[in-house]
Amino acid sequence: MIATSIIAGVTFLLLTLSVVFVPTVRIKNIKIGPYWIVALLGAIVLLVTRLAPIEAVGKSFISDSAVNPLKILVLFFSMTFLSVYLDEVGLFKYLAKKAVDVAGNSQYSLFAIFYFLTALLTIFTSNDVVVLTLTPFICFFCKNTKINPIPFLVGEFAAANTYSMALIIGNPTNIFLATSANIGFVDYFKVMALPTLAAGIVEFAVISLIFHKSLRSAPEKQPVSCEIESKIDLVFGGGILGICLIFLVISGYINVQMWLVSAICAAVLLVFAIIRRLSKSKDKRLERSLVRLPWQLIPFVLSMFVIVVALQEQGVTDKICALLGDKYVVFAYGSASFLSANVINNIPMSMLFSALPVSLARADYLRAIYASIVGSNLGAFLTPLGALAGIMFTELTSRYEVKYGFKEFVRYGIITSIPTLAAALIVLFFLV
Repeated sequence: MIATSIIAGVTFLLLTLSVVFVPTVRIKNIKIGPYWIVALLGAIVLLVTRLAPIEAVGKSFISDSAVNPLKILVLFFSMTFLSVYLDEVGLFKYLAKKAVDVAGNSQYSLFAIFYFLTALLTIFTSNDVVVLTLTPFICFFCKNTKINPIPFLVGEFAAANTYSMALIIGNPTNIFLATSANIGFVDYFKVMALPTLAAGIVEFAVISLIFHKSLRSAPEKQPVSCEIESKIDLVFGGGILGICLIFLVISGYINVQMWLVSAICAAVLLVFAIIRRLSKSKDKRLERSLVRLPWQLIPFVLSMFVIVVALQEQGVTDKICALLGDKYVVFAYGSASFLSANVINNIPMSMLFSALPVSLARADYLRAIYASIVGSNLGAFLTPLGALAGIMFTELTSRYEVKYGFKEFVRYGIITSIPTLAAALIVLFFLV
């Protein structure tokens, strides 16, 4: 147990240091995040020393259970591909431009529209995709109109990582935690809808209050127009996404696993995109979509899964569960996951926390899982370490010459995330 804890602890420490000091390394024209290399090395050490039994790891990878990491990755990448392809068509930027047109010369209106547009897009796609899509648009728009981009960036990132709680597909951490507890699409939404709404209301009020003075001035001019590149791709891609969401909702009733639904829909869109690519030689939409997929998450997730298996096999997770106790599990697991996400990132945190409450009674187990989901999402905007989206977000703001570094992120993160977390956990406490 001690050796496993030391190796896991060193891996988590190096993971944190790599995220803070070396978030990306450029090799020629390719950017690599060293975080997944650190996780992979930690997993290899545990496998070589047999602290992570190869038999247990292999059994988990081929099991028919919902916690199978390969199924979770298929679900996540399938939904991400559907969203990214629609973004390459120009849907998200087009909607953002329409939001600017509707708001007119009022920064208050523009802020509110951007916030709720982010929320809406996040609910039906995922937080990572929305952050990567809207952040450059906001930076460009604010620079073009000479207004302060910070309120819009804080609102966008907070909304993306709050409303991602609403549906199971909004965040890979939701997928892992919920599927590990065999929580279906509809059952998940029934519980998480109200905590998400409460958190969103409190969050919007706090951010509006913080930036009340900054939002008084009017934009000077509108940015350039954003048009849909291909209506055929938009209609087909949007239709596939809609069908996918419908079948995800009813998957529990027709006894079809969610990963299979998303995989079939993504495969259909992929075939359509290949046909479009072959018919239009200059169309690079498919290549751009595939390049934008977060491929580095595959070795990262699988490596962290090996580490969690090792912690389980050596009894470390039982010790942590005992420390958290079985009283007020919503607040215990919600706050612990919220803070832990900012030490080891929310993806490995979710894998770890999925294994912690298994010894609890079923009702308390579900409370702990839902609370951990809240912490995994809202922990993302306490510090940039909370989620990979935070790392990518700060990199994007730096690229567009917006002063929004680690200190600024943490300052606004503390003010915004803590009352938002409290609102979500209080509502969840009375629901489950």
